[in-house]
Amino acid sequence: MPTSAISSWRDRERIQMPVYTDPTALRAVEARLRQLPPLVFADEARRLRTELAAVSRGEAFLLQGGDCAESFDQFGADQVRDFFKVMLQMAMVLTYGAKVPVVKVGRIAGQFAKPRSAPTEKVGEVELPSYRGDIINGFDFTEAARVPDPERMLQAYTQSAATLNMLRGMAKGGFADVNKVHQWTLDFTAEDKAEAYRDIANALQDTLDFIRAAGLSPRKAEELATVDFYSSHEALLLEYEEGLTRTDPMTGELVAGSGHLIWIGDRTRQPDGAHVDFCRQVINPIGLKCGPTTSSEDLKVLIDTLMNGKLDDAGRLMLITRFGADKVEEHLPRLIDTVEEMGAKVVWTCDPMHGNTIKSATGYKTRPFENVLGEVQEFFRVHGEKGTTPGGVHFEMTGQDVTECTGGLRALTDEDLSDRYHTACDPRLNASQALELAFLVNQLMRAPRSAAAQVASA
Repeated sequence: MPTSAISSWRDRERIQMPVYTDPTALRAVEARLRQLPPLVFADEARRLRTELAAVSRGEAFLLQGGDCAESFDQFGADQVRDFFKVMLQMAMVLTYGAKVPVVKVGRIAGQFAKPRSAPTEKVGEVELPSYRGDIINGFDFTEAARVPDPERMLQAYTQSAATLNMLRGMAKGGFADVNKVHQWTLDFTAEDKAEAYRDIANALQDTLDFIRAAGLSPRKAEELATVDFYSSHEALLLEYEEGLTRTDPMTGELVAGSGHLIWIGDRTRQPDGAHVDFCRQVINPIGLKCGPTTSSEDLKVLIDTLMNGKLDDAGRLMLITRFGADKVEEHLPRLIDTVEEMGAKVVWTCDPMHGNTIKSATGYKTRPFENVLGEVQEFFRVHGEKGTTPGGVHFEMTGQDVTECTGGLRALTDEDLSDRYHTACDPRLNASQALELAFLVNQLMRAPRSAAAQVASA
């Protein structure tokens, strides 16, 4: 039986979560998590909700991106720095296109657990439990590695704390100076293949030159040298999530202390399921992945449940659509109609990654750049026709020079994938592909974004 309200998910069916073989060890880890400081705090989560409310009105734009699944082995200061660097570049390019602030949210400092399409995987004649992310079990294809180990939750916590410490330092310590960020972008557009984006970069340079001429240097204007940056992840492993949930002493409200924003995956969004039950109780902004199988009936129930009946609570709920480039027209309009009929104030954002995963001729899972872009274009087109607000984009990406998605400026092919295919789960955009997408989304955002946004700016 649940020991508190937040534990009520334990009475629901376990979906995409491990069964730990040592209950005593699990209880010890959960007890330790309850004693540790939270990774994020109530006021930070509320501030993000306020910024997302502006996104829902077309007064800001959301950039959410990061690793498919964070890794214990591939963690280091260089990886965090390079990821943050490309996120800042993307945000600057998008800000110039949207002419509104860009809310920056990383898939980082908590994105360790991954849902899987099958409970087991087979190599040759050997069949073992699937790898479910470093917070649960190991990637090595051995029987010992694939046993769920609760101690991994403590390692995930420690790595997340270190990551957030570094991100907070860079966000406020001068690394985010707009002039530095723009110089990195100029380096990108100096490449011959990036010539198409040089005009945008030069226009940005003119803007920064004007700002300096007007006397607004980063030293005089803190806003030019610092940014707000938030963390997010899929709230999949609920023992970890509950262990870091805290009660705000000022209000008595429950706060998920594992990350500023948490989301529910397309495989775990059962209206009466454990993950929905947990997420409805915390005050953090909540994301909900919506795929081709999301019915209008289920969406109504989910919106009402996750918004606790307060359909005008803008900034509380984000709908993250993930259909595939060729399925947007079939599914997005009906979901928009459902939300509009309800009168719910949600943030619409596009995940163009998960619906566009294919197997290459060389046997690697990959995502063609043109399909990723195509889904984003369709997302903007449909919202434009409906007069609703395309609030943001959600990318699986890295700051590293990996070869996991085909296409882009460097025209990666199937044959290139084996060069630097480092992901533990799904293919990610590399730094060049991610920044190129930002330039292309910039062009989409120059058109009127929605009737709602036009009214808001009038």
